[in-house]
Amino acid sequence: MLEAHPDLTRSVIFGLGWYYLLMFAMNAYWTARSYKQDGSFGKKDVPYASIWASYSAVLLLLALVHFVSGFASSGDASSFTLRMPLFFKNFLDQYFANPIIYFVMSVALYVLLIWWRKWLIKPTVAWTLLNIALLFMGLSLTDYDFRMIVGKPDNVPIVAMLFIVSFFTWLYFTRAIDNDQRIAEGRPLFEQEGDDKVLVWPDLVYTELICMVVLTVILVFWGMALQAPLEEPATAVKTPNPSKAPWYFLGLQEMLVYFDPWLAGVVLPSLILGGLMAIPYIDFNKKGNGYYCFEQRRFAISTFLFGFLPLWIAMIVLGTFLRGPNWNFFGIYEYWDVHKLEALNNVNLSEYVWVYSPLSSIYGGLPVAEAGSGIGSQVGHILLREGPGILAVLLYFMVLPPLLALTVFRNFFQKMGFIRFMVFSNLVLWMAILPIKMVLRWLFNLKYIVAIPEWFFNI
Repeated sequence: MLEAHPDLTRSVIFGLGWYYLLMFAMNAYWTARSYKQDGSFGKKDVPYASIWASYSAVLLLLALVHFVSGFASSGDASSFTLRMPLFFKNFLDQYFANPIIYFVMSVALYVLLIWWRKWLIKPTVAWTLLNIALLFMGLSLTDYDFRMIVGKPDNVPIVAMLFIVSFFTWLYFTRAIDNDQRIAEGRPLFEQEGDDKVLVWPDLVYTELICMVVLTVILVFWGMALQAPLEEPATAVKTPNPSKAPWYFLGLQEMLVYFDPWLAGVVLPSLILGGLMAIPYIDFNKKGNGYYCFEQRRFAISTFLFGFLPLWIAMIVLGTFLRGPNWNFFGIYEYWDVHKLEALNNVNLSEYVWVYSPLSSIYGGLPVAEAGSGIGSQVGHILLREGPGILAVLLYFMVLPPLLALTVFRNFFQKMGFIRFMVFSNLVLWMAILPIKMVLRWLFNLKYIVAIPEWFFNI
């Protein structure tokens, strides 16, 4: 009996054959490069290129096996054995299908990226990691649910974005570490070597023309290969589940899990744009302008990358590939079941104080104004009820900056002055509010620090 959604079909196997053939071509080139540049190892001077040659041969064999199986007119595709093992898929879905683990791992990978940057920029290391990612992708494509998610026409660019962001992050660290070494050794910067001027016409114009033609061809073939991700006309009778924003807004949509719309959709994006515009005016470090470096701007670069990679790119990936029906979290091989329900019991800070603490026996629960009381009494009870949360927010934004100025950021305060430091410290605190709120939600089921639905004001 055939499966309703078989993991493998002949067309999928045949397509994976082209996938592994492309990987073979890439590694055949890398083998030639390694033979010229990487030298040999061992007493018998065995070239490092022999390892890549063997790996390339395995990839070619994989491609041939897929082509033969894809061309075969008989046989059951479900019997094809070169696929992601079931136990591995179950392991990932069971133990890693969790937003807490996902965020912790994304932050851990960011820390390792900074800590091991000098090792990760080595060409052989980077190429090995790329091959691991491609092999993982190829094996994962043998799973139907994974293929349906990453193969959606509007998700394909996001997959490409992951590899593009990884490449340019690697390129930055390669240039930065090279310049750091040059500065330490007193040599000219990379940007200062071979600084030959070129004419706009014809050099630059020809280059731009060629790029324009190549990109146009790619977009035409892309449009022919993938259908436009257009759905049926919008109707209130039938709404898609999940309803997702465009990919560039999915980071903001993920923030809606933890913040009210006025914060996640208005305040935080405005602070991101305002903070980026304020950086040139609050930056006191004159080094690192016009050239790549890391050591001269460790804090600035580390802070920017933390906001960009774990707090933005990782949130886009989370919203695109791991958030399914009802905005539940699903594993990468898990079926998006609309009937999956996760019990949520989120509690406001005021409820922790007035209901789930010894104060409940004294005041009898949340302070509520009596029916028919005046506006002054109602406002007083609201402020009393949300007093702990309001106090916590005031302490966070008013007490922490002076403490930071006296301790961790003392050097920054001395060089920036009062006004610039206050702007800088508040931008840092606003950036930190997202991971703080995420951790509070996961550990204590905390919904709002300040909850005033009467005034449509929740934090």
